[in-house]
Amino acid sequence: MSLRIGHGYDVHQLAEGETLAIGGLTIPYDKGSLGHSDADVLLHVICDAMLGALALGDIGTHFPDTDPAYKGIDSKILLRDTLKLVQAEGFRVVNLDSTVCLQEPKLKPHIPAMRECIAEILEVDIGCVGVKATTTEKLGFVGMGKGLSAHAVVLLQAQD
Repeated sequence: MSLRIGHGYDVHQLAEGETLAIGGLTIPYDKGSLGHSDADVLLHVICDAMLGALALGDIGTHFPDTDPAYKGIDSKILLRDTLKLVQAEGFRVVNLDSTVCLQEPKLKPHIPAMRECIAEILEVDIGCVGVKATTTEKLGFVGMGKGLSAHAVVLLQAQD
């Protein structure tokens, strides 16, 4: 098959004193996401979507949180390494669409830079990278400011 679609979903807890990394950027805020790496929820779901499209497992399979080599790692490195896995299978990214669910802070001012960062890493035109943000209208763990989540869908195409 020349086209493959993958979906990714991830959740991270928010905590004071942590850095908030989303979409390859550091977002100024008094809370950040907890995780073994830099806990960039958006880049993690993109990795999972890419891996899932090719039935290669998930981010934890390739970059386990039990491996000290990944402690605190910049998720941009994980995304680059995931792209290499996709390319080794003979595929390239066509486009992606993603949504970050976060009550605060507002992400709209940061979305253009997130798209640029992701497009550069994935070696695609910025027009092929969709990033959206939404709140959960103060419902659930996201709405109460206890965490954030993200979804991504990626389309891959076999390279000629």
